[in-house]
Amino acid sequence: MSRVGIMGGTFDPIHFGHLSAAEQARVRFGLERVIFVPNGQPPHKKSYPVTPAEHRYNMVRLAIGSHPDFDTSRMEMDRPGPSYAVDTVRALREELGGGVELYFITGADAIAEILTWRAPEELAESCDFIAVTRPGYDLRPLQSVTDSLPGARVHLLDAVGVDISSTEVRARVERGESLRYLAPTPVVRYITTHELYVS
Repeated sequence: MSRVGIMGGTFDPIHFGHLSAAEQARVRFGLERVIFVPNGQPPHKKSYPVTPAEHRYNMVRLAIGSHPDFDTSRMEMDRPGPSYAVDTVRALREELGGGVELYFITGADAIAEILTWRAPEELAESCDFIAVTRPGYDLRPLQSVTDSLPGARVHLLDAVGVDISSTEVRARVERGESLRYLAPTPVVRYITTHELYVS
């Protein structure tokens, strides 16, 4: 049975932390490929104006273009309304068939809040979770998830090189600072060309 990773997120913008986590998950869990799924309309209110989905999707495509086992999907962008993980997993399950194991890759802090997501029980039954952690992360919130969702299959990935955040990238652009070694060069060029993240 093949394994496919799903990496959902706002990707505003995508950076080397996302890419490093996806690659480490791919290798560690034997994933045939990883599908990046930029959300169209984030279901949880953000503290900043989210960049239009088309820009975020274009940046993901530029970031992963050279990786033979990374793909991207527009499904959340093209689906009306808020983007819910359970809808995405359900659609991919239908598209890929029953002979595929799905692994949802996201930060451990996001997994810790999964009980606030739509239909967490169905989601837990439909896929495994790869919780990307940083060294020293407090694992107790994850324990409460597995206690509340006994069937949830949560795998920890203590990834290296993922300390970059999209918040910091946006702030650096705002301050006019370099993004070299924080995001792929084509993404940096795209941000500059389209004047993203500047007031």
